[in-house]
Amino acid sequence: MIKRFINKLLGKEQLQPHFGKRVEVPQSVHQIDVSLVDERALNVVQTLKKAGYEAYIVGGAVRDLLVGMRPKDFDVATNATPEQVKSLFRRAFIIGRRFRIVHVVFGRGREHEVIEVSTFRAYLHASDAAHVNGNEKTSRRALEGVQHAVDASGRVLRDNVWGPQDEDAARRDFTINAMYYDPERQIVVDYHKGMADVKNRTIRMIGDAMARYREDPVRIIRAIRFAAKLSPLDFRLDKATSAPIREALPLLHDVPQSRMFDEMLKLLQTGHALGTIGILRKHQLTDNIYPLLTLAVQRADDPFVNAALQDTDRRVGEGKPVAPSFLLSCLLWQDVREAWARKTAERKPPFVGLQEAIDEVFDACIGDVSGRGKLAADMREIWMMQPRFEKRSGNSPYSLVAQLRFRAGFDFLRLRSHVGEVEESLADWWQTFSGTTNDALREDLIATAREQQRQRQREVQQQGRAGGKVHLVSSKPAAEVAGESVLPDADAPKKRRRRRRKPAAAADGAAPVAHEAADSLPAQDDAAVRKPRRRRKPAGDAGSDSGADA
Repeated sequence: MIKRFINKLLGKEQLQPHFGKRVEVPQSVHQIDVSLVDERALNVVQTLKKAGYEAYIVGGAVRDLLVGMRPKDFDVATNATPEQVKSLFRRAFIIGRRFRIVHVVFGRGREHEVIEVSTFRAYLHASDAAHVNGNEKTSRRALEGVQHAVDASGRVLRDNVWGPQDEDAARRDFTINAMYYDPERQIVVDYHKGMADVKNRTIRMIGDAMARYREDPVRIIRAIRFAAKLSPLDFRLDKATSAPIREALPLLHDVPQSRMFDEMLKLLQTGHALGTIGILRKHQLTDNIYPLLTLAVQRADDPFVNAALQDTDRRVGEGKPVAPSFLLSCLLWQDVREAWARKTAERKPPFVGLQEAIDEVFDACIGDVSGRGKLAADMREIWMMQPRFEKRSGNSPYSLVAQLRFRAGFDFLRLRSHVGEVEESLADWWQTFSGTTNDALREDLIATAREQQRQRQREVQQQGRAGGKVHLVSSKPAAEVAGESVLPDADAPKKRRRRRRKPAAAADGAAPVAHEAADSLPAQDDAAVRKPRRRRKPAGDAGSDSGADA
């Protein structure tokens, strides 16, 4: 009593964890259809049980089963340690430092399935843990060999102390994710009235919400994600769960950027991107979360970004794969375009300017999160394809269609055409060209595109002569930013050189130089222009080297 009073005075009073009471809910009440359970998850549960361990399907899979949905992912919880789990399966791998878990892998290639197996964890208070400064990256040496550790703010850096099931349930985040399903006995084990919250469509944090956000600030992101995912089923955040979110928001600044990047992708690529942005705006979480996520919220109403988010949600709903590189390419395209326009205005070649623009955007918006690895390479390839779509002659269309990332680049072009950034006819042309293997038809398409390009060049040149100027031709709409996606015609440089030579022989009243590049030519006075003419006059002299006698 005295110790508790002193701790309270010093602000160190521990919140007593509420482990709840074990309630076993029979099949007649929960009515889970066992046929919705993945056979590989059943295999993991049965294997662990045969070895003498407890094993349950746990987490979001149980929640989805209770509302009649087929879960996309299955997690298993057991009292076996990671090393014991690994020894029971041929293809099992222990991963993670903060939370050590086991991935049991079934199948190979793109068809492989991973069942995540975690060990029941003990509920430990922050005052009982090792205290270190910094985070997982900056305090690696201090965390070596430590099973339970927190930083100065109370964020859990290590949580690998094993315990009983009731403590494991208490350390989970939301009541609807803290139930355990035994597919053999067909019972649901509930400690925190998760069944009632599923029935009432409530997302409620276990324990004190602010304390739980402090333990792991990423729970803020998870709360938003579950609210968006389950909103079609009328689930809502509990007031006590949502109230401290804005106060806890600064805690996210201490989370490693790589983890925040992964959580952002989960928000935008689980099929509820637009719903997630709506939830963020509803709770006034439009900034200070993560730079790329803030950018997505700010640009969600932009036609191009909105179309990309809708397309991502549609593909997820249809069970089709989505790539983070595509969505991020759409999100940052505005920055690339603006930087590219500046480079073009500096008279840099289109492809060189685009490369430099991409580098600038990577440095400013992504940093080292992607590690300049596959994600960055895919984004760069999607962007670099866009000006190549303008060139539809020779072997260029064939080589472009053969590229591995052509489909992603074409989908990007199609989105651009939907919002009027490029002509619909350009996207339609590539749709037809890439969708046929008939060589004769492809040659006809190339010939038609070449003739259309020549016709446009003639029209623009005629307009330029009427106005006193001749410009390079682009197949893009006139309303688009000048210089973007412009692939100069092969004859353009020759024309430019001929235009530059004319002023040398022009009289004072001659027409102005056609191309703006002539402004950079060195100035010449009248004497310098007339001097060569005086030298050429004695063409008929005997000593002349001009060869006029011939």
